[in-house]
Amino acid sequence: MPPVPADTAAPQPPAAPRRDAAAAAAPAGSEGRGEAEGAEPPVAGEERAVTAPLVGPPGPPKAAAPERETWTRQMDFIMSCVGFAVGLGNVWRFPYLCYKNGGGVFLIPYLLIVFVGGIPVFFLEVALGQFMKQGGIAAWNIAPLFKGLGLASMVIVFFCNSYYIMILVWGLFYLVHSLTDTLPWATCGHAWNTEQCAELFHLELCRNGSTNASAGTGPFNLSCADLANKRSPVIEFWENKVLRLSGDLSEPGEMNWQMILCLVTTWVIVYFCIWKGVKSTGKIVYFTALFPYVVLILLLVHGVTLPGALGGIVYYLKPDWSKLAEAQVWIDAGTQIFFSYAIGLGALTALGSYNRFHNNCYRDAYILAVINSSTSFFAGFVVFSVLGFMASEQGVDISKVAESGPGLAFIAYPKAVTLMPLSPLWATLFFFMLLVLGLDSQFVGVEGFITGILDLFPQPGAGSLRRELTAALCCLVCCLIDLSMVTQGGMYVFQLFDNYSASGITLLWQAFWECVVIAWVYGADRFMDDVARMIGYRPLPFMKWCWAVVTPLVCVGIFVFHVVNYKPLTYNKTYVYPWWGDAIGWVLALSSMLCIPCTVLYKLLRCKGSLRERWQLLTTPIWGHHHLEYLTPEAEAKLLAPEPPKEKATLFETVI
Repeated sequence: MPPVPADTAAPQPPAAPRRDAAAAAAPAGSEGRGEAEGAEPPVAGEERAVTAPLVGPPGPPKAAAPERETWTRQMDFIMSCVGFAVGLGNVWRFPYLCYKNGGGVFLIPYLLIVFVGGIPVFFLEVALGQFMKQGGIAAWNIAPLFKGLGLASMVIVFFCNSYYIMILVWGLFYLVHSLTDTLPWATCGHAWNTEQCAELFHLELCRNGSTNASAGTGPFNLSCADLANKRSPVIEFWENKVLRLSGDLSEPGEMNWQMILCLVTTWVIVYFCIWKGVKSTGKIVYFTALFPYVVLILLLVHGVTLPGALGGIVYYLKPDWSKLAEAQVWIDAGTQIFFSYAIGLGALTALGSYNRFHNNCYRDAYILAVINSSTSFFAGFVVFSVLGFMASEQGVDISKVAESGPGLAFIAYPKAVTLMPLSPLWATLFFFMLLVLGLDSQFVGVEGFITGILDLFPQPGAGSLRRELTAALCCLVCCLIDLSMVTQGGMYVFQLFDNYSASGITLLWQAFWECVVIAWVYGADRFMDDVARMIGYRPLPFMKWCWAVVTPLVCVGIFVFHVVNYKPLTYNKTYVYPWWGDAIGWVLALSSMLCIPCTVLYKLLRCKGSLRERWQLLTTPIWGHHHLEYLTPEAEAKLLAPEPPKEKATLFETVI
């Protein structure tokens, strides 16, 4: 049995036998379990809850289970969580939602839902992994009937790993094309440009009848009617060079060999970041988590010196108190939190499983929440200082240039960079930051998926080769799926995955059931006691009430709103997906959502006995070897078979 870590409250004697070690490590007042079991025989179901998983069959003793790998330093865990949870959504989605939903007023619903939804579920997932010492699937041995929660999270994170990397592929493509004297999306006249390409600036002059623009040939006058048919070189680079966009989902077209090269390069980088496990991941993540902050600070320092930057920041924060009465504002706040906190993907559980048993995950949850939300707020100043400058240069209202998602990263910001001095330098910095910011989210997500798979099929003596082969197979399968997204119709496939497979509906469904199972099946008070065994004290009762009542209600409210306001998927507000495209999207969504009820039904039907007996048996936790340290002496005395020679000697001395 692994020794109790140095930070435990009750150190054990180094030479104590296994039985005494457990007695020394057991905290006082462990739900009174020892006293109750010593006073009277427990119910059959309760006794099985303790004995079945922890005591092996009679016979020669088996080799002890190997100790689970842990982080080299606890800061490795913090950096990995920062790298995973703080991603592109913080930079390209939150600032847009803030300006759209009332500026500074948006922080009120946002912070409220952070405390009643984001932090409780974030803490629950990390604490569950740390307590069970298992990944996203096996951690739900705490309530085996609901192991479908682990399967659902693995399906979601698999889909997420498959499509999220495309953003990194596009970022790498832009980064390579930024290493030039003149940015290729700044001018017309390239092979991918059309006759409608024009470099349009100072659009307010159109009100006077004409405007000056430069096309590939030279200056000429444009009327307002002609202006409506012209296209920016930035948009043409994105659609004609990067995406080579076809007209329909049913027209996949040809593959782009340049994008395939970027795709393979990105997957190779991801593989070599995670192939050796958390020991190597924990070192790499220091760079990938911290470097984006350096670039964000540089971009902010440069952005605030640009003309019009102040107007953009004011537009970002200007409060509109009437927005608080709109339901959509609250829904946007809740959805953004579940996205940016990476809840429901199983990766946080996997990261927590590599913690030391006595790590203070309660403190870590609050620290990481502050880092995550602060990054989102800070990124808004970076984005809107540049958008304010861009609106000022073009002479339009900032609402005309404000974008979110890929539109911000690959259209609005590249367009703003073309207006700056030393534009290749700032483009290189921005896209390198984008690549690094998404890279750690990607490889930590893959790490979480691999951990869940390996824990599902444990082979203690397999060594590191098994892990390396599993990681290679996972990366290869995802890369093959991604080939559908580097075709001419790839953007339509990407949007299907983005809007359905890891959407707000699937994450809310997952978070709801996680809270219900821990609070009402396993028991909120019981889990609070388990957390107390790990960190040395009970968290605030507020956390328990969030798991039991508040957070499930928040999830249900937002989920129902999403379903009621469902609209068919569109691209660029013009192309409407065909019915069979939406059907494919719903198959992606339901493939994870149905894992939970289907697994419950399957386990109940296979089990024997009355419904009550099945429920009692299937909700009995399956404990791991490390939990034996925290059993009371009375319980362990009943569980561990006594050694025959030692028993006889002790009995003889007692008689004498």
